Amino acid sequence: MRSSARLLISLMVVFSLIVSISPVSFSQSKVMPGDQYNLSDYQKLTGTKITKFNEAPALAELVKQGKLPSVEKRLPEDPLVVVPYEEIGQYGGTLRGEAHLGMGDKTGWWRMAHEPLVYWDCAHRKIHPNLAKSWKVSDNGKTFTFYIRKGLKWSDGQPFTADDIMFYYEDILLNKELTPTFPSWLVMKGKQVTVEKIDDYTVRFRFQDPYGYFVGRVAEGQDLYAPKHYLKQFHPKYTPKEKIEELAKKEGLNNWYQLFAQKSDWALNPELPEMSAFKTTNLLSSNYHIAERNPYYFKIDPAGNQLPYIDRVRRELVSDIQMMVMKIIAGEIDFQLRHIWSLYDTYPLFMENRTKGDYRIIKYTGSITSTGAIFVNQNVKDPVLRSLFQNKMFRRALSLGINREDINQLVLSGLGEPGQGLLPKLHPAYVEKVDKAYTEYAPDKANRILDSLGLTKRDRDGFRLRPDGKTLAVTIDASTHHTPSIDIMQLVVEQWKKLGIKAEVKVMERSLFETRHQGNEQELHTFTVSFGADGYSGDRAPNTRWCPLWYNWLNSGGKTGEEPPKEVKKLWQLMNEDFYSTTSEARRTAILKEAMRLHADNLWVIGTAGVNWMMGIARNNLRNVPDSGFTWHPAAPGVFRPEQFFFKK
Repeated sequence: MRSSARLLISLMVVFSLIVSISPVSFSQSKVMPGDQYNLSDYQKLTGTKITKFNEAPALAELVKQGKLPSVEKRLPEDPLVVVPYEEIGQYGGTLRGEAHLGMGDKTGWWRMAHEPLVYWDCAHRKIHPNLAKSWKVSDNGKTFTFYIRKGLKWSDGQPFTADDIMFYYEDILLNKELTPTFPSWLVMKGKQVTVEKIDDYTVRFRFQDPYGYFVGRVAEGQDLYAPKHYLKQFHPKYTPKEKIEELAKKEGLNNWYQLFAQKSDWALNPELPEMSAFKTTNLLSSNYHIAERNPYYFKIDPAGNQLPYIDRVRRELVSDIQMMVMKIIAGEIDFQLRHIWSLYDTYPLFMENRTKGDYRIIKYTGSITSTGAIFVNQNVKDPVLRSLFQNKMFRRALSLGINREDINQLVLSGLGEPGQGLLPKLHPAYVEKVDKAYTEYAPDKANRILDSLGLTKRDRDGFRLRPDGKTLAVTIDASTHHTPSIDIMQLVVEQWKKLGIKAEVKVMERSLFETRHQGNEQELHTFTVSFGADGYSGDRAPNTRWCPLWYNWLNSGGKTGEEPPKEVKKLWQLMNEDFYSTTSEARRTAILKEAMRLHADNLWVIGTAGVNWMMGIARNNLRNVPDSGFTWHPAAPGVFRPEQFFFKK
C-alpha cells in the first residue's frame, strides 16, 4: 500500500513552469534521505555547518605525493550534499555489477552514471540541483536559464563551464555530419531550441512555444554537454580537417566524423573526460568493464566526505541473462537491476537462494505495463503484409487470439495482470475499459474477423492463405537481452495457430535487434511497453518499433520517410507536442486519455500482461541502496544515487 501511495504521489507531480523554480523549498522541515542539496542550502535547512572536507585514503595518498590537488581545490565552490538513504558510508571496496551483455547494452552504464544539469529524486517527487546550482523558467514556459555550479571540473581536472554546453549544441547538434537528425526532445511544435551563453556559468535555452515539461526531461538525464577542451582536437572547426582525416585513417576509419563519434563515446574511448562519480578506464567490450572513483567528483555527504564511497565498479560481460541469474545466486554480483527487473518466472528461484547468495530482493515501483508487447510494423516492406497490418480489424483479431491469462501464469508466475498495458492503474488518466479493449481470449471471434477479411482459404497444414496465395506467415523479432518477451511470444505462436496464422519468433542479439527496427527490416517486433513516472511512453508515441517510416517523416518534418495517416499524426501531436508543452496537470491527463483511446481503437501495439513492480538485487552488506523508488528510463538507477552506496564492514 505504501508503494502504491508513493506512485500516486509521483504521478500527480506537475510543474508550474511559468514562474521561476528554486532548487530547494525552505519550508521543508528537514532534508530527505536520497535527496541532494547545494551546500549553502543544506546548511540553511539543517542549521549545521560543514567546515572540513575529507577524501578517500587512496586520494589522500596521491595528494600527499603531490600527484593530485587537495580535496578543497578539487571540489566546486558550492558542493552538492547527498543525504544518504541509511547512514554515512565507509570508503573502499569494488562494486561487482551491474553485469552487462556488451556493446548493445551500453545504455545500462549510462543510466547508472549520467549526471544531468538537474536531477529527479528516486520517487519522482521533485527535481534537485545537480551540475546546475539553480534554474529559472520565464516567458510563459518558453525560456529556461540554468546557472552552472562554479568550480566544477571534468575527471581530468579541467573546468566545466557553459562552453561545454555550447560546444555540444553548436558543434555537435548543429553539425549535420555528426547529427543528421536534430534530437526530437529539443524540438517543440516543429521548431528547434536555440541555446545562448550568458556568461561562463549561465546558459539559456529558448523555445518559440511553451515547453512545460522541459526541466523534467532534463532531470531524467538527457545529454546536454560534452568536454570541449578534449573533443575539439577531433573537430574541424578547431583543428585542420586534413589532420583529423589522417588520424581517422590510422584508426581504420573513413572520415573525421566517424573518428569524432568514436572519441566522444565512453564505451570506445577510456580517455574521454567524464563528470560521473566513476570514470571508465577500459573498453566496454572488455571481459570486465572497470570504472574508478573520479577524484574531481562534485558531491559530498553531510559529514564533508567527498563521494563516491566505493573505490571502483567492475561490470562483468556475460554471455546471456541466464548466466547473470546464476552469478547472482552464487553471490558473484553485488547489485543488479537491469535485465533481471522483469524476470518474474525467476522470482521464486531468487527468493529460494537469498541466503546462499547473501543478497536481498528489492521491489521497486515498476515502469513496465506490458512485459511482452507486439509492435505491428505499419510500414513492413512486404506489400501484402502491409495491407493486412494496416487494417485495424486484422490487428484486433491478433489481439483476441492471445490467451493473456496463460501468459500471466506461465511467464509471470501469476504476478501480473492481463491488459493492453496502456497506463498503470494508479495513473489519473487510466481507464480500465480502454486498457482492456480486445484483451479477452476469443479465438472464435478472431477467426470470424479474419474470415470477414477474405482470408478463408487454407494451405495443406491448415494455415490461412494470403490474397496472393502464399501462406499467411509472420516473423516476430525478439532480443536475447529480454527473455520474458521471448517466452511470451513462444506462447503467442502456439495460440495464433488456432487462428490459422503461422508465426515464428526470430531471436537475435540486441544490437541487431535495434538496428533492424530502425532500418524497417522487421515484420512484428516484441519488447516491453514502459512509461515514465509522468505517464509518458515513448513506446506509445510513434516510433521505429511500429512505424519507422512514419516516424522518420514526423521526426524530420516531412523531409524523409512516408507521410502517416491522420490518426498517427494526431498521436504524434498529443504525445510529442501537447503533452510536453502544457503547464496544466489536468490538460496533461486529458491528453494521455485521448492518446490511449487512439491506441485502444487502433492497436498498433498489442499488449499482453504486466506486473506493477520490478526487481532489484543488492548484496546484504551493500548499504544505502533505497528499498523503494521508481524505475524508469532513462533516470534509474542513477536516481538511486549510487555514489553513496557503500560496503558496511
